[in-house]
Order: sequence, then C-alpha cells, then structure tokens
Amino acid sequence: MKKAPRHETQPGNEAEPVDDVQSTLTEKAYRALEEMIVTLKLAPGSVVSEAALSQLLGIGRTPIREALHRLAHEHLVTILPRRGIIVSEVNIMTQLRLLEVRREVERLMARAASKRATPAEREAFRRIEEGMQRAASGNDDIAFMRLDQAFNQLLTQAARNDFAAGAISLMQSLSRRFWYIHYRKVADMPLAARLHGAVALAIAEGDAERAAAASDALMDYIETFTRATVTAD
Repeated sequence: MKKAPRHETQPGNEAEPVDDVQSTLTEKAYRALEEMIVTLKLAPGSVVSEAALSQLLGIGRTPIREALHRLAHEHLVTILPRRGIIVSEVNIMTQLRLLEVRREVERLMARAASKRATPAEREAFRRIEEGMQRAASGNDDIAFMRLDQAFNQLLTQAARNDFAAGAISLMQSLSRRFWYIHYRKVADMPLAARLHGAVALAIAEGDAERAAAASDALMDYIETFTRATVTAD
C-alpha cells in the first residue's frame, strides 16, 4: 500500500489553527474594550451593542460577544438580552466591598510571592521598587501606572496560586477604573508609589511577614483614598 503523499510546510507559512485565531481575536477585543471602559471612553451607564462595538473595533461579533461575557464576569458590563449591554456604574459601596476581599487576597499573594519567587522575579521586584521610588520623587503618574500594572502581573506570577490569581483578576479592572476616575482629585500619588515599592522590596528580600504588613499598609491607603472620593465629588 502506498503511503499518502506528505505535504511539507515551509517554515513561516504554517496555517494558524482556527481556534487559535478566534482566541487571539477574543483577547484583542477584551483588551480593547477593557481599556475603553477603564479610561471612561465607554462611560459608566452607557448602552452599547455587539454590532456597534464590532464596527468600532473592526472585529467580528463572535469575539466581541465572548469578550463581553468576560467583562460581565468582571462586573464591568451587564448584558441584557435583546436590550443591549450596559457599562456598569461606579459605586463607592461596591468598591469598599471589593477592597475587603482584595485586602485578604493581596496579603496572601504577597506572602506567597515572598516564599516562591525565583531569583529573576526577585530582581524584577527590586527594579519595580526602584522605579516606584523614582516615580514618587518625580510625581510621575504615568510611570506609576505602568509600574503598578507590571507589579500586579509579577505578583500574580510569583505567588503561584491559581485560585488567588482568579480572584484578583475579577477585581483589577474595577479598581483601575475607580483609580483613573478619582486619582487626580484625591490621590497622593507619591505615597501610593512608595507603598507599592515597600511591598515589592519585601518580596524581593523574601520577608513574608514584612510583605504582608506592607500589603496591609497599601490597602489602608487605598481604602482612605476610596472614602475620600465621597467628599471630593
């Protein structure tokens, strides 16, 4: 029996599996929509549709639909069948309830990362701490926000706890949007940067208890910031 002819694939010309393409488009749609919501380009309370978002982003409706379901899981949108999608309102009580959970999860992750971080990760935490100190000295809010995102990603990675990672992922976008709305009015950005740096340094040095205490101090500040938005508005 003759063997079926073998079709060689030239390097660099491999066809990307359909599932991988769909996953890539869904991730692209999610990141674009999440950023638009966090930065208020899609304002709280606004009503949107799959069709309009698909046209706006130039992405098919199936990836848009899947991204919206993920955003609904993160409480950034509410999907109303046959009525549209509503961007969630910003609510201080929701934010305070979120912080109750975030405090516990971030303390756990700080302890875990202190024990489980690799040497390369510890060095990355040191660089973040140094960057936070520079951002504090220069009152550089853009540098701070970029370092904050890098810190969150590194903390999730170094903690090596999928359950904690899943919990914190549900809170990050809501927290980022709340900060984006209010930080110019009531935030002490240099203090926030130094508090983040203290957590990063304690993890870098493998001091679990100091990392947990530094995490609590950071959450204390964020709660104070959150409550201060009431009188600022």
